[in-house]
Amino acid sequence: MKRAPDFWWQRTLPPLAHLLKPAGWVYGRVSGRRMHRKPRARSRLPVICVGNFVVGGTGKTPFAIELARLLRQEGLTPGFLLRGYGGRNKGPLLVDPQTHDAADVGDEALLLSAHAPTVISSDRPAGARLAEEQPIDVLIMDDGFQNPSLAKDLNLVLVDCSTGFGNGLCLPAGPLRAPAHLQIVKADCLVLIGEGDEADEAVHLAGRKGLPLLHAHVQPRPSDALEGKRLFAFAGIGRPRKFFKSLEEMGYAVHETREFPDHHRYSETDARALLTEAENGGLQLVTTRKDMMRLLSSETELFRWLAAKTEVLEVAMTIDDPDRLIALVRERLRAKVFER
Repeated sequence: MKRAPDFWWQRTLPPLAHLLKPAGWVYGRVSGRRMHRKPRARSRLPVICVGNFVVGGTGKTPFAIELARLLRQEGLTPGFLLRGYGGRNKGPLLVDPQTHDAADVGDEALLLSAHAPTVISSDRPAGARLAEEQPIDVLIMDDGFQNPSLAKDLNLVLVDCSTGFGNGLCLPAGPLRAPAHLQIVKADCLVLIGEGDEADEAVHLAGRKGLPLLHAHVQPRPSDALEGKRLFAFAGIGRPRKFFKSLEEMGYAVHETREFPDHHRYSETDARALLTEAENGGLQLVTTRKDMMRLLSSETELFRWLAAKTEVLEVAMTIDDPDRLIALVRERLRAKVFER
């Protein structure tokens, strides 16, 4: 996936965005109609979907990890289901972090597999059937909100308060996967991530539908390894500049940055350039955990060297009112039992 164009997040539209608006209108209506199709399968497991309205990072994976932790505290045994974007294996497959790498299953699946049983499948119903064979009693879908193939019992939709719906247009003119008013119909709870007022439109739509609102924050963890260093930050995620900004807000000295497309598979040319520039400038390399997963997936010496020379800025999701979230989940779990 190529890096999202800057105009997706700008209110003032450049000429290119206006040219792409008709294509966005068509894409949005087709995608919106598809969302409202009747699911072709339903799992015997309760399915909780962690999704978003737009393309790009809103913190779905750290939220899914924190949700799994909270469910374990409640005596439940969660597992994950996702597409496995960026991996060559289309599944259904139970991820084994001892034998699979990011090139096989994608960086997100590899990251999630460290926290709970994780299944990847481009066919969500087939993946759910495999998950049912695992020691799991609740299934968390990381993404897939717009995919109608598998019925969801609870749709938790995340909105970044610093970007909201971006320019409000659909792909390729903007970041929306379908018109917001068509997507909100399928949401069960809106989760506001971070600070800012760009989520006002989403809050307004949620209010009209009577949806509950939750707040959560992505919290970077301070690192002694980055203190006093001149940093060279690089990332191939949905919004690399958000990562760079986090480093700066923590007080670290970011001297150079390098953006790559989301789920970027690093080449030897990339690795050599990063190492050379860092060494020539006396800079400390730093990246995200997802990017590090991809670097560690390569068996070549060059990538091992790059990984050894790179620090990771770890992040964690904090949910402001976890009891309210768990109460919502419990309500849907009870409804699932009565359906049987």
